[in-house]
Amino acid sequence: MKKLEIAIELRKEGKLKESNEILISLAKEYPNDPIVNYQCAWSFDVLGLEADAVSYYEKAILIGLPDKELQGAFLGLGSTYRTLGQYEKSKEVLEQGLAKFTENRAMKVFYAMTLYNLNEYSKAMEILLYNLAQTSSDENIKNYRKAIEFYSDKLNEVW
Repeated sequence: MKKLEIAIELRKEGKLKESNEILISLAKEYPNDPIVNYQCAWSFDVLGLEADAVSYYEKAILIGLPDKELQGAFLGLGSTYRTLGQYEKSKEVLEQGLAKFTENRAMKVFYAMTLYNLNEYSKAMEILLYNLAQTSSDENIKNYRKAIEFYSDKLNEVW
């Protein structure tokens, strides 16, 4: 699908509106194509039109996507719900995504942001601290990795 490739390339070039227009057209022409729906949702997100992205993300997930795109769709939809203030929906979507893609650290970070918005501060900090300790290349963080991991779920404890 040449038009899809062009739309993706335009997005990479920063021509977001032109990319979005092509993707809207493709979504009308191919309403049951999950990749088109996913790309269309993404195109709304990068324009800051999150509310317009929701139905395209939902449809892409429902129809079925390859794993790489499915991870992006779960993350995108969960993040979109969060930015729209729909924190419970965000949590639900991100939990579904994490159940399938347990090692997706980016999704874990977005999940932690949602937990923060739901006032689940301890769990949010635990996730962030653990992922920081696991992934940081900073020498000081690496030196204290075990301690950071140990304390990640004990922030309210006093010894």
